[in-house]
Amino acid sequence: MGEVSEHLREIRERIAQAALRAGRDPGAVHLVAVSKTKPAAAIAEAFACGQVIFGENYVQELVAKQSELPAEISWHFIGSLQSNKVRQIAGKVDLVHSVDRLSLAREIDRQWGTLGKVCDILVQVNISREETKGGTSSDELLDLVREVAQLPNLKVKGLMTMPPFFDDPEAARPYFRKLRELADEVRRAAIPGVEMQELSMGMSGDFEAAIEEGATLVRVGSALFGARQYY
Repeated sequence: MGEVSEHLREIRERIAQAALRAGRDPGAVHLVAVSKTKPAAAIAEAFACGQVIFGENYVQELVAKQSELPAEISWHFIGSLQSNKVRQIAGKVDLVHSVDRLSLAREIDRQWGTLGKVCDILVQVNISREETKGGTSSDELLDLVREVAQLPNLKVKGLMTMPPFFDDPEAARPYFRKLRELADEVRRAAIPGVEMQELSMGMSGDFEAAIEEGATLVRVGSALFGARQYY
């Protein structure tokens, strides 16, 4: 068994235990294997062990890897997305986690519309209000969701957030709880066509706390593939 395979087994067990602690069905939590900067061979190893969802942060990297790897892989785009790059991934990803402004939503709608397809998206919320992170504000979330919901080639499936970095995962917990509360607020607004099925939150250092607070998608990279390598 390779290193990636062993890490994958350990992460799946930790996901299951966190879900059970919270009284949740472990099957309701899905691992997004964050594969940015990692070679196709590492992704292929994880896929061979049953990992299906992979998250990429960079458009060029996603497109290049997709051409090398099995068509059965489900690709999620999880990074900051520029409107002028949307065309390159149109129809090629199953979920965009990082929609944080109406102009981006409109371009996704336009590009998927040319293909006659609908793009599933999450609205990213910058709960911590850090300038270095993308995301709409908590206060502006409902208005943005209402506007995005009117675009015919988009489907809002839930919310995403990235808390500040903490050494202690417990420090991130209030941010995860806040995203769940915001999802409840959107749900109560009963906006036509909007679903709050997914909460994308939690990474290698804090995904267990995120699961205990309601995460359905956890984005784990370094704990699975090892430290990232930048060239």
